[in-house]
Amino acid sequence: MRYVIYGAGAIGGAVGARLAQHGHDAVLIARGAHLEALQREGVHLRTPSEDFVQPVTAVGHPSEVDWRGDEVVLLTVKTQDTPSALDALRFAAGSDVPVICAQNGLENERLAARRFARVYTMLVQMPATYLQPGEVLLNGLEFSGVLHAGRYPDGVDATIEEVCAALSASTFASRPVADLARLKYAKLVYINLHNAVQATSGAAEGTEEIERLLIAEAERVLDAAGIPYASWAEFDEAAPLARGEVPGFDRTAAGSTWQSFARGAGSIETDFLNGEIVMLGTLHGVPTPVNRAAQDRVTRMLVDGTPPRSVPPAEILDLARAYGAEV
Repeated sequence: MRYVIYGAGAIGGAVGARLAQHGHDAVLIARGAHLEALQREGVHLRTPSEDFVQPVTAVGHPSEVDWRGDEVVLLTVKTQDTPSALDALRFAAGSDVPVICAQNGLENERLAARRFARVYTMLVQMPATYLQPGEVLLNGLEFSGVLHAGRYPDGVDATIEEVCAALSASTFASRPVADLARLKYAKLVYINLHNAVQATSGAAEGTEEIERLLIAEAERVLDAAGIPYASWAEFDEAAPLARGEVPGFDRTAAGSTWQSFARGAGSIETDFLNGEIVMLGTLHGVPTPVNRAAQDRVTRMLVDGTPPRSVPPAEILDLARAYGAEV
C-alpha cells in the first residue's frame, strides 16, 4: 500500500514523515515554499526528544503522482480547501481511490462521499504545529498522536485495518473504530470550538468562560439534533495523549486556526467548526449566539487584518449578547 498525504502541513507533514521514517511508501502533496523545502531537504521534525530531517517524496498536485492502483489517500487539507482538493484528486486518480478524511469537523466526509466510492473518517488528536516551511513540531510524548479511523458513515474493513496497523507501527496510536463519528463530534465540541477564541484572544483571562458557553451551546444543539457524541471523559479515555514541550516553542493557545493566522494563510476553517454548530442550531431551532459571535469575530479579524490574540474576550461576549445570548 502506498500512502498519498494530500495537504502536508502540520498533520500531513508529520504523518508522512513518520510513515517514511518507518519504511512505508509515502508521497506528500504540498505547495509553495513548504513544497520547495520538502523537496530540497525533507520534513524537519522537532519533538520533545527529537530534532531531525526526514527525507520524503513530495509533489505539488495529484496529477504529479504516478497512480499505480495501490494507493490510499489521507486528506489533511483544511476544510475550506477540501472541495477543490477532492476535484483535483478525482480527476487525477479516479473515484475509486480510498480517501481518508484526517481533518477536523464533520463536513469533509460529506464532501468526499459525493465524489468517491470509498470514504473513511479519521480522528486526529495530534498537537502539531507548522509555521516555517519544511518544519513541523510535535508535542506528543509516548505517541506522535492519536489517529483512530473507520469507514464512513460507519464500520471497518480490511483497508482501514491495514492503515491503522501501519500508523501504529510508525509512532501513532491508531485503531479501527466502527462508530468514529461520536469521537469526532466530541472533539468538535470539547476542543475545536475553542480554536476561534485562541486565534482572537489567545489564553487571556475570560476565554475559559467563553469556552464553557461554546460547549454548553453545542451540547444543546447536538442533543436537539439527536446526534450522538462521546462525553469528554469517554473521549479522553479513547484518545489519551501525553504532551511535552518542544524546546524553544510554547504551544499554549497555538491551535490550527491561530497557526493559519500566524502563517498568513488567508483563510480559516471556523465556518466548518463553530459554523457546524450554527448550522445545526438553525436546522433544529436552537439559538447559537456564542458560537455565531466567535465565528463572526474571527472572520472579521481575517478580513480586517487584525493581529491574532489581540481581541479582548469581553468583545466576543458583547457580540454574543448582541446576538441574543444571556451572558
